[in-house]
Amino acid sequence: MSDNQSPAYQVLARKYRPETFADLVGQDAMVRTLKNAFKADRIAQAFILTGIRGTGKTTTARIIAKGLNCIGPDGTGTPTTEPCGQCEHCLAISEGRHVDVMEMDAASHTGVQNIRDAIIETVSYRAASARYKIFIIDEVHMLSTSAFNALLKTLEEPPAHVKFIFATTEIRKVPVTVLSRCQRFDLRRIEPEEMIALMRRIADAEGAQISDDALALITRAAEGSARDATSLLDQAISHGAGETGTDQVRAMLGLADRARVLDLFDMVMKGDAGGALSELSGQYAEGADPMAVLRDLAEITHWISVVKITPEAAEDPTVSPDERIRGRNMAEALPMRVLTRMWQMLLKALDEVAQAPNAMMAAEMVVIRLTHVADLPTPEELLRKLKDAPAPGPSGGGGGNGGGAPAPGAAQQTPAGHAPATQPAQAGHGSGQGGGGAQAALAPQADDQALAHYTRFDQIVELIRAQRDAKLLIEVENYLRLAAYRPGRIEFEPTADAPADLAQRLGAALQRWTGARWAVTLVNTGGAPTIAEARDAERSALRAEAATHPMVQAALETFPDASITGIRSHAELAAEAGAEALPEVEEEWDPFEEDT
Repeated sequence: MSDNQSPAYQVLARKYRPETFADLVGQDAMVRTLKNAFKADRIAQAFILTGIRGTGKTTTARIIAKGLNCIGPDGTGTPTTEPCGQCEHCLAISEGRHVDVMEMDAASHTGVQNIRDAIIETVSYRAASARYKIFIIDEVHMLSTSAFNALLKTLEEPPAHVKFIFATTEIRKVPVTVLSRCQRFDLRRIEPEEMIALMRRIADAEGAQISDDALALITRAAEGSARDATSLLDQAISHGAGETGTDQVRAMLGLADRARVLDLFDMVMKGDAGGALSELSGQYAEGADPMAVLRDLAEITHWISVVKITPEAAEDPTVSPDERIRGRNMAEALPMRVLTRMWQMLLKALDEVAQAPNAMMAAEMVVIRLTHVADLPTPEELLRKLKDAPAPGPSGGGGGNGGGAPAPGAAQQTPAGHAPATQPAQAGHGSGQGGGGAQAALAPQADDQALAHYTRFDQIVELIRAQRDAKLLIEVENYLRLAAYRPGRIEFEPTADAPADLAQRLGAALQRWTGARWAVTLVNTGGAPTIAEARDAERSALRAEAATHPMVQAALETFPDASITGIRSHAELAAEAGAEALPEVEEEWDPFEEDT
Protein backbone atom coordinates (compact mmCIF):
# COMPACT_ATOMS: atom_id res chain seq x y z
CA MET A 1 0.00 0.00 0.00
CA SER A 2 1.35 3.39 -0.96
CA ASP A 3 2.20 5.90 1.76
CA ASN A 4 0.71 8.74 -0.31
CA GLN A 5 -2.91 7.85 0.26
CA SER A 6 -5.56 10.30 -0.88
CA PRO A 7 -7.59 11.80 1.96
CA ALA A 8 -10.74 9.94 2.89
CA TYR A 9 -13.86 11.14 1.11
CA GLN A 10 -16.04 13.42 3.20
CA VAL A 11 -19.71 13.85 2.37
CA LEU A 12 -20.72 17.35 1.31
CA ALA A 13 -23.01 17.82 4.31
CA ARG A 14 -19.96 17.58 6.61
CA LYS A 15 -17.42 19.10 4.26
CA TYR A 16 -19.41 22.31 3.87
CA ARG A 17 -20.83 22.51 7.39
CA PRO A 18 -20.73 26.16 8.51
CA GLU A 19 -17.81 27.00 10.79
CA THR A 20 -18.80 30.58 11.65
CA PHE A 21 -21.98 32.62 11.88
CA ALA A 22 -21.09 34.19 8.55
CA ASP A 23 -21.39 30.75 6.95
CA LEU A 24 -24.92 30.18 8.28
CA VAL A 25 -27.58 30.60 5.60
CA GLY A 26 -31.07 31.97 6.23
CA GLN A 27 -30.74 32.58 9.99
CA ASP A 28 -30.05 36.32 9.98
CA ALA A 29 -32.34 37.15 12.92
CA MET A 30 -30.65 34.67 15.25
CA VAL A 31 -27.15 35.71 14.17
CA ARG A 32 -27.95 39.38 14.74
CA THR A 33 -29.26 38.69 18.26
CA LEU A 34 -26.23 36.60 19.21
CA LYS A 35 -23.79 39.16 17.84
CA ASN A 36 -25.42 41.94 19.85
CA ALA A 37 -25.45 39.77 22.98
CA PHE A 38 -21.75 38.92 22.65
CA LYS A 39 -20.83 42.52 21.91
CA ALA A 40 -22.72 43.77 24.99
CA ASP A 41 -21.40 40.92 27.17
CA ARG A 42 -25.00 39.76 27.80
CA ILE A 43 -24.43 36.09 27.11
CA ALA A 44 -27.21 33.87 28.44
CA GLN A 45 -26.50 30.95 30.76
CA ALA A 46 -28.53 28.57 28.58
CA PHE A 47 -29.68 28.53 24.96
CA ILE A 48 -32.30 26.35 23.30
CA LEU A 49 -32.32 26.04 19.52
CA THR A 50 -35.39 24.70 17.74
CA GLY A 51 -36.34 24.09 14.12
CA ILE A 52 -36.87 21.35 11.56
CA ARG A 53 -34.13 18.90 10.77
CA GLY A 54 -31.14 20.20 8.83
CA THR A 55 -31.50 23.91 9.57
CA GLY A 56 -28.27 24.07 11.60
CA LYS A 57 -29.19 23.57 15.27
CA THR A 58 -26.21 21.41 16.23
CA THR A 59 -23.93 23.42 13.95
CA THR A 60 -25.06 26.65 15.63
CA ALA A 61 -24.45 25.09 19.04
CA ARG A 62 -20.86 24.28 18.09
CA ILE A 63 -20.31 27.76 16.65
CA ILE A 64 -21.57 29.28 19.92
CA ALA A 65 -19.24 26.96 21.84
CA LYS A 66 -16.29 28.02 19.69
CA GLY A 67 -17.20 31.68 20.07
CA LEU A 68 -17.37 31.35 23.87
CA ASN A 69 -13.99 29.62 24.14
CA CYS A 70 -12.05 31.15 21.24
CA ILE A 71 -8.79 32.79 22.31
CA GLY A 72 -7.69 33.91 18.85
CA PRO A 73 -4.49 33.02 16.99
CA ASP A 74 -2.43 34.96 19.51
CA GLY A 75 -4.11 33.44 22.59
CA THR A 76 -5.49 36.73 23.96
CA GLY A 77 -8.98 36.74 22.48
CA THR A 78 -12.31 37.21 24.24
CA PRO A 79 -15.73 35.65 23.55
CA THR A 80 -16.64 36.50 19.99
CA THR A 81 -19.19 35.71 17.30
CA GLU A 82 -16.35 35.38 14.79
CA PRO A 83 -14.22 32.49 16.10
CA CYS A 84 -10.84 32.31 14.45
CA GLY A 85 -11.01 28.61 13.66
CA GLN A 86 -7.23 28.36 14.23
CA CYS A 87 -6.72 28.30 17.98
CA GLU A 88 -6.55 25.05 19.89
CA HIS A 89 -10.09 25.40 21.25
CA CYS A 90 -11.68 26.13 17.87
CA LEU A 91 -9.89 23.19 16.26
CA ALA A 92 -10.74 20.80 19.09
CA ILE A 93 -14.42 21.79 19.09
CA SER A 94 -14.66 21.47 15.29
CA GLU A 95 -13.20 17.98 15.51
CA GLY A 96 -15.45 17.02 18.45
CA ARG A 97 -12.62 16.26 20.88
CA HIS A 98 -12.62 19.20 23.27
CA VAL A 99 -12.55 18.03 26.87
CA ASP A 100 -14.61 20.97 28.15
CA VAL A 101 -17.33 20.80 25.50
CA MET A 102 -19.51 17.79 26.22
CA GLU A 103 -22.01 16.76 23.54
CA MET A 104 -24.75 14.38 24.64
CA ASP A 105 -27.48 12.76 22.58
CA ALA A 106 -30.63 12.81 24.70
CA ALA A 107 -32.21 10.14 22.50
CA SER A 108 -29.77 7.54 23.89
CA HIS A 109 -29.30 9.13 27.34
CA THR A 110 -32.83 9.75 28.49
CA GLY A 111 -32.70 8.79 32.17
CA VAL A 112 -32.08 10.81 35.31
CA GLN A 113 -28.93 8.78 36.03
CA ASN A 114 -27.42 9.89 32.70
CA ILE A 115 -28.04 13.53 33.60
CA ARG A 116 -26.62 13.01 37.08
CA ASP A 117 -23.44 11.32 35.80
CA ALA A 118 -22.82 13.58 32.83
CA ILE A 119 -23.83 16.99 34.19
CA ILE A 120 -24.86 17.34 37.83
CA GLU A 121 -21.82 15.64 39.34
CA THR A 122 -19.33 17.43 37.05
CA VAL A 123 -20.81 20.91 36.77
CA SER A 124 -19.13 22.20 39.92
CA TYR A 125 -15.61 21.57 38.54
CA ARG A 126 -14.05 24.34 36.49
CA ALA A 127 -13.11 23.89 32.85
CA ALA A 128 -9.84 22.04 32.37
CA SER A 129 -8.40 24.31 29.69
CA ALA A 130 -11.11 26.48 28.16
CA ARG A 131 -12.88 29.59 29.34
CA TYR A 132 -16.27 27.84 29.76
CA LYS A 133 -17.45 24.31 30.33
CA ILE A 134 -20.22 23.82 27.79
CA PHE A 135 -22.87 21.11 27.72
CA ILE A 136 -24.55 20.55 24.35
CA ILE A 137 -27.63 18.28 24.55
CA ASP A 138 -29.10 17.30 21.19
CA GLU A 139 -32.77 16.28 20.86
CA VAL A 140 -33.32 17.47 24.42
CA HIS A 141 -37.07 16.74 24.22
CA MET A 142 -36.22 13.03 24.49
CA LEU A 143 -35.18 13.39 28.14
CA SER A 144 -37.52 11.81 30.67
CA THR A 145 -39.57 13.91 33.07
CA SER A 146 -37.31 12.87 35.94
CA ALA A 147 -34.23 13.90 33.97
CA PHE A 148 -35.73 17.32 33.26
CA ASN A 149 -36.59 17.77 36.92
CA ALA A 150 -33.09 16.80 37.99
CA LEU A 151 -31.66 19.39 35.60
CA LEU A 152 -33.86 22.32 36.65
CA LYS A 153 -31.91 23.60 39.66
CA THR A 154 -28.55 23.41 37.92
CA LEU A 155 -30.03 25.05 34.83
CA GLU A 156 -31.47 27.97 36.78
CA GLU A 157 -28.35 28.71 38.87
CA PRO A 158 -25.35 27.26 37.04
CA PRO A 159 -21.78 28.19 38.05
CA ALA A 160 -20.34 31.14 36.16
CA HIS A 161 -18.03 28.89 34.15
CA VAL A 162 -20.87 26.69 32.76
CA LYS A 163 -23.07 27.21 29.70
CA PHE A 164 -25.88 24.96 28.39
CA ILE A 165 -26.93 24.69 24.76
CA PHE A 166 -29.96 22.57 23.89
CA ALA A 167 -31.23 21.58 20.47
CA THR A 168 -34.62 20.08 19.62
CA THR A 169 -37.03 19.52 16.75
CA GLU A 170 -40.01 19.16 19.13
CA ILE A 171 -40.10 22.32 21.20
CA ARG A 172 -43.63 21.56 22.44
CA LYS A 173 -42.35 18.48 24.27
CA VAL A 174 -39.88 20.50 26.32
CA PRO A 175 -41.34 21.46 29.73
CA VAL A 176 -42.17 25.12 30.22
CA THR A 177 -40.01 25.12 33.35
CA VAL A 178 -36.98 24.39 31.13
CA LEU A 179 -37.96 26.84 28.40
CA SER A 180 -38.32 29.66 30.92
CA ARG A 181 -34.68 29.20 31.97
CA CYS A 182 -33.29 29.34 28.42
CA GLN A 183 -32.86 31.93 25.71
CA ARG A 184 -34.79 30.52 22.77
CA PHE A 185 -33.86 30.77 19.09
CA ASP A 186 -36.13 29.46 16.32
CA LEU A 187 -34.19 28.43 13.24
CA ARG A 188 -36.47 28.86 10.26
CA ARG A 189 -36.64 26.96 7.02
CA ILE A 190 -34.24 28.22 4.41
CA GLU A 191 -35.93 30.13 1.60
CA PRO A 192 -35.76 28.56 -1.89
CA GLU A 193 -33.72 31.44 -3.35
CA GLU A 194 -31.10 31.15 -0.61
CA MET A 195 -31.05 27.36 -0.88
CA ILE A 196 -30.53 27.40 -4.64
CA ALA A 197 -27.70 29.91 -4.24
CA LEU A 198 -26.08 27.72 -1.56
CA MET A 199 -26.33 24.61 -3.73
CA ARG A 200 -24.83 26.48 -6.66
CA ARG A 201 -21.83 27.61 -4.56
CA ILE A 202 -21.21 24.05 -3.35
CA ALA A 203 -21.59 22.59 -6.86
CA ASP A 204 -19.15 25.13 -8.29
CA ALA A 205 -16.69 24.45 -5.48
CA GLU A 206 -16.89 20.75 -6.31
CA GLY A 207 -16.53 21.39 -10.03
CA ALA A 208 -19.86 19.69 -10.70
CA GLN A 209 -21.95 20.47 -13.77
CA ILE A 210 -25.59 20.62 -12.66
CA SER A 211 -28.43 22.57 -14.23
CA ASP A 212 -30.46 25.24 -12.45
CA ASP A 213 -33.66 23.21 -12.95
CA ALA A 214 -32.02 20.23 -11.26
CA LEU A 215 -31.06 22.44 -8.31
CA ALA A 216 -34.66 23.65 -8.14
CA LEU A 217 -35.86 20.05 -7.92
CA ILE A 218 -33.38 19.34 -5.12
CA THR A 219 -34.46 22.48 -3.29
CA ARG A 220 -38.14 21.55 -3.52
CA ALA A 221 -37.43 18.03 -2.24
CA ALA A 222 -35.33 19.36 0.68
CA GLU A 223 -38.28 21.39 2.07
CA GLY A 224 -36.07 24.04 3.66
CA SER A 225 -33.45 21.70 5.16
CA ALA A 226 -29.88 22.60 4.20
CA ARG A 227 -28.56 19.21 5.26
CA ASP A 228 -31.14 17.36 3.16
CA ALA A 229 -30.41 19.58 0.18
CA THR A 230 -26.64 19.07 0.50
CA SER A 231 -27.05 15.30 0.82
CA LEU A 232 -29.31 15.21 -2.23
CA LEU A 233 -26.82 17.34 -4.16
CA ASP A 234 -24.05 14.91 -3.21
CA GLN A 235 -26.19 12.03 -4.47
CA ALA A 236 -27.16 13.87 -7.66
CA ILE A 237 -23.55 14.62 -8.54
CA SER A 238 -22.69 10.94 -8.19
CA HIS A 239 -25.83 9.91 -10.09
CA GLY A 240 -25.11 12.25 -12.99
CA ALA A 241 -21.45 11.19 -13.34
CA GLY A 242 -20.65 14.38 -15.20
CA GLU A 243 -23.33 16.85 -16.14
CA THR A 244 -26.45 16.40 -14.04
CA GLY A 245 -29.84 17.46 -15.37
CA THR A 246 -33.44 17.30 -14.28
CA ASP A 247 -33.98 13.84 -15.74
CA GLN A 248 -31.24 12.35 -13.57
CA VAL A 249 -32.53 14.11 -10.45
CA ARG A 250 -36.11 12.97 -11.11
CA ALA A 251 -34.94 9.40 -11.60
CA MET A 252 -32.90 9.63 -8.41
CA LEU A 253 -35.80 11.02 -6.37
CA GLY A 254 -38.43 8.80 -7.97
CA LEU A 255 -40.31 11.88 -9.17
CA ALA A 256 -42.42 12.28 -12.25
CA ASP A 257 -41.76 15.11 -14.68
CA ARG A 258 -43.65 18.09 -13.23
CA ALA A 259 -44.76 19.14 -16.69
CA ARG A 260 -46.20 15.66 -17.21
CA VAL A 261 -47.89 15.79 -13.83
CA LEU A 262 -49.49 19.06 -14.94
CA ASP A 263 -50.63 17.24 -18.09
CA LEU A 264 -52.13 14.49 -15.93
CA PHE A 265 -53.80 17.09 -13.71
CA ASP A 266 -55.25 18.81 -16.77
CA MET A 267 -56.65 15.52 -18.13
CA VAL A 268 -58.22 14.71 -14.77
CA MET A 269 -59.85 18.13 -14.58
CA LYS A 270 -61.26 17.68 -18.09
CA GLY A 271 -62.68 14.25 -17.21
CA ASP A 272 -60.47 12.47 -19.79
CA ALA A 273 -60.21 9.11 -18.04
CA GLY A 274 -58.55 7.30 -20.94
CA GLY A 275 -55.89 9.94 -21.46
CA ALA A 276 -55.23 10.22 -17.72
CA LEU A 277 -54.74 6.46 -17.36
CA SER A 278 -52.39 6.39 -20.35
CA GLU A 279 -50.34 9.24 -18.91
CA LEU A 280 -50.17 7.55 -15.51
CA SER A 281 -49.05 4.28 -17.11
CA GLY A 282 -46.39 6.13 -19.10
CA GLN A 283 -44.97 7.77 -16.00
CA TYR A 284 -45.04 4.46 -14.15
CA ALA A 285 -43.19 2.74 -16.99
CA GLU A 286 -40.46 5.39 -16.77
CA GLY A 287 -39.94 4.69 -13.06
CA ALA A 288 -42.27 7.11 -11.32
CA ASP A 289 -43.70 5.88 -8.02
CA PRO A 290 -47.55 5.94 -8.06
CA MET A 291 -47.55 7.42 -4.54
CA ALA A 292 -45.15 10.12 -5.71
CA VAL A 293 -47.42 10.95 -8.66
CA LEU A 294 -50.45 11.33 -6.38
CA ARG A 295 -48.41 13.45 -3.97
CA ASP A 296 -47.39 15.63 -6.91
CA LEU A 297 -51.04 15.95 -7.93
CA ALA A 298 -51.89 17.04 -4.39
CA GLU A 299 -49.00 19.51 -4.39
CA ILE A 300 -50.15 20.99 -7.69
CA THR A 301 -53.73 21.21 -6.41
CA HIS A 302 -52.51 23.12 -3.38
CA TRP A 303 -50.24 25.36 -5.46
CA ILE A 304 -52.96 26.27 -7.94
CA SER A 305 -55.40 26.94 -5.09
CA VAL A 306 -52.91 29.31 -3.46
CA VAL A 307 -52.19 31.00 -6.80
CA LYS A 308 -55.92 31.50 -7.28
CA ILE A 309 -56.13 33.36 -3.95
CA THR A 310 -52.74 35.11 -4.10
CA PRO A 311 -51.46 35.34 -7.70
CA GLU A 312 -48.00 36.45 -6.55
CA ALA A 313 -47.48 32.92 -5.16
CA ALA A 314 -46.85 31.81 -8.75
CA GLU A 315 -43.45 33.53 -8.61
CA ASP A 316 -41.83 30.47 -7.04
CA PRO A 317 -38.13 30.13 -7.94
CA THR A 318 -38.41 26.33 -7.79
CA VAL A 319 -41.01 26.41 -10.59
CA SER A 320 -40.05 26.92 -14.22
CA PRO A 321 -41.52 29.86 -16.21
CA ASP A 322 -43.63 27.54 -18.39
CA GLU A 323 -45.13 25.88 -15.32
CA ARG A 324 -45.91 29.29 -13.81
CA ILE A 325 -47.88 30.28 -16.90
CA ARG A 326 -49.79 27.00 -16.89
CA GLY A 327 -50.47 27.35 -13.18
CA ARG A 328 -51.91 30.84 -13.61
CA ASN A 329 -54.13 29.70 -16.46
CA MET A 330 -55.46 26.76 -14.46
CA ALA A 331 -56.07 28.97 -11.43
CA GLU A 332 -58.19 31.30 -13.57
CA ALA A 333 -60.14 28.46 -15.20
CA LEU A 334 -60.85 26.17 -12.23
CA PRO A 335 -63.34 27.16 -9.51
CA MET A 336 -62.19 26.92 -5.92
CA ARG A 337 -64.92 24.37 -5.10
CA VAL A 338 -63.47 21.95 -7.67
CA LEU A 339 -59.94 22.43 -6.33
CA THR A 340 -60.95 21.82 -2.72
CA ARG A 341 -62.87 18.71 -3.74
CA MET A 342 -59.78 17.47 -5.63
CA TRP A 343 -57.63 18.12 -2.54
CA GLN A 344 -59.92 16.20 -0.20
CA MET A 345 -60.16 13.24 -2.57
CA LEU A 346 -56.39 13.10 -3.05
CA LEU A 347 -55.77 13.14 0.70
CA LYS A 348 -58.08 10.15 1.10
CA ALA A 349 -56.56 8.48 -1.96
CA LEU A 350 -53.03 8.67 -0.55
CA ASP A 351 -54.11 6.60 2.45
CA GLU A 352 -55.89 4.11 0.22
CA VAL A 353 -52.89 3.64 -2.08
CA ALA A 354 -50.54 3.25 0.89
CA GLN A 355 -52.66 0.39 2.24
CA ALA A 356 -53.44 -1.27 -1.10
CA PRO A 357 -51.60 -4.51 -2.03
CA ASN A 358 -50.82 -3.07 -5.48
CA ALA A 359 -50.05 0.65 -5.50
CA MET A 360 -50.41 1.06 -9.26
CA MET A 361 -53.85 -0.54 -9.38
CA ALA A 362 -55.01 1.63 -6.52
CA ALA A 363 -53.60 4.75 -8.22
CA GLU A 364 -55.46 3.89 -11.43
CA MET A 365 -58.71 3.54 -9.52
CA VAL A 366 -58.04 6.92 -7.92
CA VAL A 367 -57.52 8.53 -11.31
CA ILE A 368 -60.74 6.96 -12.63
CA ARG A 369 -62.63 8.27 -9.63
CA LEU A 370 -61.14 11.76 -9.99
CA THR A 371 -61.96 12.01 -13.68
CA HIS A 372 -65.58 10.96 -13.15
CA VAL A 373 -66.04 13.42 -10.29
CA ALA A 374 -64.34 16.25 -12.16
CA ASP A 375 -67.21 16.76 -14.62
CA LEU A 376 -69.95 16.73 -11.99
CA PRO A 377 -71.87 20.02 -11.97
CA THR A 378 -71.37 22.43 -9.14
CA PRO A 379 -74.35 23.04 -6.81
CA GLU A 380 -75.03 26.34 -8.62
CA GLU A 381 -75.07 24.61 -12.01
CA LEU A 382 -77.31 21.82 -10.66
CA LEU A 383 -79.74 24.37 -9.22
CA ARG A 384 -79.81 26.23 -12.52
CA LYS A 385 -80.52 23.01 -14.43
CA LEU A 386 -83.33 22.12 -12.06
CA LYS A 387 -84.84 25.58 -12.49
CA ASP A 388 -84.69 25.25 -16.26
CA ALA A 389 -86.12 21.71 -16.23
CA PRO A 390 -89.80 21.51 -17.41
CA ALA A 391 -92.31 20.64 -14.73
CA PRO A 392 -93.33 16.95 -15.00
CA GLY A 393 -96.83 16.33 -16.31
CA PRO A 394 -99.43 14.14 -14.58
CA SER A 395 -98.45 10.52 -14.66
CA GLY A 396 -100.54 7.39 -14.80
CA GLY A 397 -100.27 6.99 -11.07
CA GLY A 398 -103.14 9.50 -10.56
CA GLY A 399 -103.69 11.46 -7.44
CA GLY A 400 -104.16 8.55 -5.08
CA ASN A 401 -101.12 6.26 -5.57
CA GLY A 402 -97.45 6.91 -5.24
CA GLY A 403 -95.25 9.05 -3.09
CA GLY A 404 -95.72 12.43 -4.77
CA ALA A 405 -99.34 11.98 -5.82
CA PRO A 406 -101.15 12.41 -2.51
CA ALA A 407 -99.39 15.72 -1.91
CA PRO A 408 -101.85 17.91 -3.88
CA GLY A 409 -104.80 16.36 -2.12
CA ALA A 410 -103.16 16.83 1.22
CA ALA A 411 -102.42 20.43 0.40
CA GLN A 412 -106.05 21.05 -0.52
CA GLN A 413 -107.37 19.42 2.64
CA THR A 414 -104.94 21.15 4.98
CA PRO A 415 -106.95 24.38 5.53
CA ALA A 416 -109.93 22.33 6.65
CA GLY A 417 -107.65 20.35 8.89
CA HIS A 418 -106.32 23.57 10.41
CA ALA A 419 -109.74 25.02 11.17
CA PRO A 420 -110.42 22.96 14.32
CA ALA A 421 -107.07 24.08 15.75
CA THR A 422 -108.15 27.72 15.69
CA GLN A 423 -111.91 27.46 15.88
CA PRO A 424 -112.12 26.14 19.47
CA ALA A 425 -110.16 29.14 20.71
CA GLN A 426 -112.50 31.44 18.80
CA ALA A 427 -115.59 29.53 19.97
CA GLY A 428 -114.48 29.59 23.57
CA HIS A 429 -113.73 33.27 23.28
CA GLY A 430 -117.16 33.86 21.75
CA SER A 431 -118.93 31.90 24.46
CA GLY A 432 -117.42 34.28 26.95
CA GLN A 433 -118.73 37.25 25.02
CA GLY A 434 -122.29 36.17 24.41
CA GLY A 435 -124.60 34.45 26.94
CA GLY A 436 -123.34 31.30 28.64
CA GLY A 437 -124.64 32.42 32.03
CA ALA A 438 -123.92 29.07 33.64
CA GLN A 439 -120.31 29.25 32.47
CA ALA A 440 -119.93 32.85 33.59
CA ALA A 441 -121.24 31.94 37.03
CA LEU A 442 -118.36 29.51 37.49
CA ALA A 443 -115.83 32.34 37.31
CA PRO A 444 -116.09 34.32 40.57
CA GLN A 445 -116.38 38.04 40.21
CA ALA A 446 -113.26 38.55 42.36
CA ASP A 447 -111.12 36.64 39.85
CA ASP A 448 -112.06 38.71 36.78
CA GLN A 449 -109.01 40.94 37.05
CA ALA A 450 -106.61 38.00 37.41
CA LEU A 451 -108.20 36.15 34.48
CA ALA A 452 -108.19 39.18 32.19
CA HIS A 453 -104.67 38.26 31.00
CA TYR A 454 -105.76 34.86 29.69
CA THR A 455 -108.41 35.49 27.06
CA ARG A 456 -107.09 32.78 24.68
CA PHE A 457 -106.05 29.19 25.22
CA ASP A 458 -102.68 29.69 23.54
CA GLN A 459 -101.86 32.10 26.39
CA ILE A 460 -102.44 29.22 28.79
CA VAL A 461 -99.98 27.11 26.80
CA GLU A 462 -97.41 29.91 26.95
CA LEU A 463 -97.98 30.21 30.71
CA ILE A 464 -97.21 26.51 31.17
CA ARG A 465 -94.08 26.90 29.02
CA ALA A 466 -92.98 29.96 31.02
CA GLN A 467 -93.38 28.01 34.26
CA ARG A 468 -91.14 25.28 32.77
CA ASP A 469 -93.49 22.45 33.65
CA ALA A 470 -92.30 20.21 30.83
CA LYS A 471 -94.46 17.21 31.79
CA LEU A 472 -97.69 19.22 31.86
CA LEU A 473 -96.77 21.03 28.64
CA ILE A 474 -96.22 17.75 26.79
CA GLU A 475 -99.51 16.35 28.08
CA VAL A 476 -101.50 19.50 27.12
CA GLU A 477 -100.00 19.52 23.61
CA ASN A 478 -100.49 15.80 22.96
CA TYR A 479 -103.54 14.64 24.98
CA LEU A 480 -105.91 17.63 25.22
CA ARG A 481 -108.54 18.17 22.48
CA LEU A 482 -109.94 21.59 23.31
CA ALA A 483 -113.77 21.79 23.16
CA ALA A 484 -114.47 25.18 24.75
CA TYR A 485 -112.51 27.89 26.47
CA ARG A 486 -113.16 31.07 28.39
CA PRO A 487 -111.09 32.69 31.14
CA GLY A 488 -111.50 30.51 34.20
CA ARG A 489 -113.05 27.53 32.39
CA ILE A 490 -111.63 24.86 30.09
CA GLU A 491 -113.55 22.01 28.50
CA PHE A 492 -111.61 19.37 26.62
CA GLU A 493 -111.95 15.89 25.18
CA PRO A 494 -109.03 13.70 26.31
CA THR A 495 -107.27 11.42 23.85
CA ALA A 496 -107.33 7.68 24.43
CA ASP A 497 -103.89 7.67 26.09
CA ALA A 498 -104.37 10.83 28.18
CA PRO A 499 -103.53 10.60 31.91
CA ALA A 500 -106.63 10.21 34.10
CA ASP A 501 -105.68 13.12 36.35
CA LEU A 502 -104.80 15.60 33.60
CA ALA A 503 -107.83 17.86 34.25
CA GLN A 504 -107.22 17.91 37.99
CA ARG A 505 -103.50 18.71 37.69
CA LEU A 506 -104.10 21.35 34.99
CA GLY A 507 -106.72 23.15 37.11
CA ALA A 508 -104.54 23.05 40.24
CA ALA A 509 -101.50 24.35 38.36
CA LEU A 510 -103.43 27.23 36.76
CA GLN A 511 -104.95 28.23 40.09
CA ARG A 512 -101.48 28.20 41.66
CA TRP A 513 -99.93 30.31 38.91
CA THR A 514 -102.77 32.82 38.36
CA GLY A 515 -104.23 33.08 41.85
CA ALA A 516 -107.72 32.51 40.42
CA ARG A 517 -109.99 29.46 40.43
CA TRP A 518 -110.22 27.42 37.22
CA ALA A 519 -112.89 24.92 36.25
CA VAL A 520 -111.39 22.23 34.02
CA THR A 521 -113.93 19.65 32.85
CA LEU A 522 -113.99 16.72 30.45
CA VAL A 523 -116.39 16.19 27.54
CA ASN A 524 -116.97 13.09 25.43
CA THR A 525 -117.12 14.73 21.99
CA GLY A 526 -116.53 17.97 20.21
CA GLY A 527 -112.81 18.35 20.85
CA ALA A 528 -110.55 19.90 18.22
CA PRO A 529 -107.27 18.27 17.18
CA THR A 530 -104.52 18.45 19.75
CA ILE A 531 -101.76 21.01 19.36
CA ALA A 532 -99.36 18.26 18.29
CA GLU A 533 -101.85 16.95 15.69
CA ALA A 534 -102.38 20.45 14.32
CA ARG A 535 -98.65 20.98 14.13
CA ASP A 536 -98.18 17.68 12.30
CA ALA A 537 -101.00 18.58 9.92
CA GLU A 538 -99.36 21.91 9.18
CA ARG A 539 -96.04 20.19 8.59
CA SER A 540 -97.72 17.67 6.28
CA ALA A 541 -99.34 20.51 4.40
CA LEU A 542 -96.00 22.23 3.95
CA ARG A 543 -94.46 18.96 2.78
CA ALA A 544 -97.30 18.44 0.31
CA GLU A 545 -97.01 22.00 -0.93
CA ALA A 546 -93.25 21.60 -1.36
CA ALA A 547 -93.74 18.35 -3.28
CA THR A 548 -95.84 20.20 -5.87
CA HIS A 549 -93.10 22.77 -6.54
CA PRO A 550 -91.68 22.29 -10.07
CA MET A 551 -88.05 22.51 -8.90
CA VAL A 552 -88.60 19.89 -6.20
CA GLN A 553 -90.37 17.60 -8.66
CA ALA A 554 -87.49 18.03 -11.10
CA ALA A 555 -85.00 17.16 -8.36
CA LEU A 556 -86.99 14.06 -7.34
CA GLU A 557 -87.16 12.90 -10.96
CA THR A 558 -83.44 13.55 -11.45
CA PHE A 559 -82.56 11.68 -8.24
CA PRO A 560 -85.16 8.87 -7.90
CA ASP A 561 -83.91 7.79 -4.46
CA ALA A 562 -84.16 11.27 -3.00
CA SER A 563 -86.85 12.29 -0.54
CA ILE A 564 -87.94 15.37 1.35
CA THR A 565 -86.46 15.02 4.82
CA GLY A 566 -87.25 18.38 6.33
CA ILE A 567 -89.10 21.61 5.66
CA ARG A 568 -88.73 25.01 7.25
CA SER A 569 -91.19 27.82 6.71
CA HIS A 570 -90.28 31.44 6.11
CA ALA A 571 -91.42 32.23 9.64
CA GLU A 572 -89.07 29.60 11.08
CA LEU A 573 -86.15 30.88 9.02
CA ALA A 574 -86.87 34.41 10.18
CA ALA A 575 -87.04 33.20 13.78
CA GLU A 576 -83.70 31.41 13.43
CA ALA A 577 -82.11 34.51 11.94
CA GLY A 578 -83.48 36.56 14.81
CA ALA A 579 -82.14 34.08 17.34
CA GLU A 580 -78.67 34.23 15.80
CA ALA A 581 -78.62 38.02 15.93
CA LEU A 582 -77.23 39.57 19.07
CA PRO A 583 -80.00 40.92 21.30
CA GLU A 584 -80.00 44.53 22.29
CA VAL A 585 -78.47 45.06 25.72
CA GLU A 586 -80.51 47.23 27.97
CA GLU A 587 -78.84 49.95 29.91
CA GLU A 588 -77.54 48.43 33.10
CA TRP A 589 -77.49 50.01 36.53
CA ASP A 590 -74.14 51.48 37.40
CA PRO A 591 -73.44 50.95 41.11
CA PHE A 592 -70.86 53.74 41.04
CA GLU A 593 -73.19 56.30 39.57
CA GLU A 594 -74.41 58.75 42.19
CA ASP A 595 -78.12 58.93 42.82
CA THR A 596 -79.70 62.05 41.46
